[in-house]
Amino acid sequence: MKHWPADMPKEVILSEGKKPVFEYLRIHARRTPGKTAINYYGKEISYRELDESSDKFANYLLQLGLKKGDRVGLYLGNSPQYAIAHFGIQKMGGIVCPCSPLFREMELKYEVNNAGMKCLVALDQFMPVVNHVRDEMPTLEAVVSTSFQDYLPEKPAFHLLDNLKVPKQTFVEAEDFVEIMQNMEAKPVPQVDIDLENDIALFEYTGGTSGLPKGAMLSHFAHLYKPSAADTIMGIESDSRVLSVMPFFNIAGMLFLIGPVLRGATNIMLAQFDPLAVMQAIDRYKVTEWYSMVPMNLGIMGHPEASKYDLSSLKLNLTTSFVVALDENISKKWEAFTGGCPLLEGAYGLSETHTLDTFCPRQKIKYGSMGIPSFDEEFKIVDFNDKTKELPIGEEGEIVLRNPGCMKGYWNNPEKTAETLADGWVFTGDVGKFDEDGYLYWLGRYKEMMKVSGFSVFPEEVEALLNQHPAVQENAVIPVPDPKKGEVIKTFIVLKPGTEGKVTPEEIKAWAKKNMSAHKVPVYVEFRKTLPKQGVKLLRRILREEEEKKRKTTTKK
Repeated sequence: MKHWPADMPKEVILSEGKKPVFEYLRIHARRTPGKTAINYYGKEISYRELDESSDKFANYLLQLGLKKGDRVGLYLGNSPQYAIAHFGIQKMGGIVCPCSPLFREMELKYEVNNAGMKCLVALDQFMPVVNHVRDEMPTLEAVVSTSFQDYLPEKPAFHLLDNLKVPKQTFVEAEDFVEIMQNMEAKPVPQVDIDLENDIALFEYTGGTSGLPKGAMLSHFAHLYKPSAADTIMGIESDSRVLSVMPFFNIAGMLFLIGPVLRGATNIMLAQFDPLAVMQAIDRYKVTEWYSMVPMNLGIMGHPEASKYDLSSLKLNLTTSFVVALDENISKKWEAFTGGCPLLEGAYGLSETHTLDTFCPRQKIKYGSMGIPSFDEEFKIVDFNDKTKELPIGEEGEIVLRNPGCMKGYWNNPEKTAETLADGWVFTGDVGKFDEDGYLYWLGRYKEMMKVSGFSVFPEEVEALLNQHPAVQENAVIPVPDPKKGEVIKTFIVLKPGTEGKVTPEEIKAWAKKNMSAHKVPVYVEFRKTLPKQGVKLLRRILREEEEKKRKTTTKK
């Protein structure tokens, strides 16, 4: 605690006490009903409207026959509909299951079936994906479709990217979100008894060493605690205007869906990052806090129209070093560019802990570190080969932590839960160390996770998807350095007997583009007769060493 900021409380501020996050929405809807909760490209939604709309959605789910504990998927981009559905699901006792907007058919089908989702809210542009595998998702009782057009104002206040201009599509096999809002009565939702510590608020799916993703079960208290921690660290109060750009399906982005509501602040919400729209939003609505990625900040500073906009209202900008690491040079440039806004490393964290496990004290910045442990965090570094052996300061080992935001386990996966969770401690599989000042340094991914354009990609997941190609017998995936994306994917494929010479790398990549998120699609495909193994264990390390040696040889030439 020796570098804990003097002006920051030592405990998380739960401004309205221990209540589910939807109760905070109700409190602010009563206290400041006319205040803007969400500003979406100039479309203003008041706290009363957000509260009543989420009541309508909760009652719609109850009318379908859903009950406490049922899972509902959100296959959406950032939008008011996302917020309405998120709060509505939790109001009736349901569990929110975010689905990546980048999902293709196999990925969506897997998560819907694994969670046993009863209802799915999907963007109209994603409905062809849904419909293609609808018959293979037997637990789904209803699909609700919505469009970006449903909540965009007639004259948007900011620049719109092309995908936001696509005309609305309707589908006979899906209910229309707007019609639900028009037809459902905004009556109070029947009281649901929520056990904050033990009842689950959401499943956050995360990859891992077993191949396909696992649903980390996060409690209602975790869902209150970590966004409250973000508010406390960033100084978000009722008069704040928080810019939300990071995707809500991601646990870090979700902090800034919930955080502003907890304080009764205003969320200036964008569907996705667009440098021009971000500058216009900050200038016009005097944004005070923003959470970004380093390439976003660089994109703004390099924009040809940057000089036209006033960004001086920004008080604090947390960022994450995906693809490009935050260093002192970038930080100082941003501070000068904005007229004084600090740019600080956001945090170390993971889905299993509801993220934000560290933060950077602004009075003592150590570039390259993840900062110091956040509120009520316990950390230790242990030996990867002996989990009971705690290592001293300065030594590298596995990062292990526990806090009030940690998951209750993986949904329907007791084996992986036992491997990852012990006595509340989460064994992250990440390599790290602490220095003498208590700053955490994240050094790599022991589980071989890759980072492609800032997205976490697990080789086991990509391999499991590629193995579904009719010509693929088995494959191994490794990362390859890339100047633009940080890392891209290379797969080594063993073809099924009789298919050799009948399928090309280009055909594999084309198939992958149709069936997988863009960041999981291999850039390089190499056919092999065999893959290096020890028993049944795949040795990706050997492939990585071979690739590294090959690239060094090519560079010398």
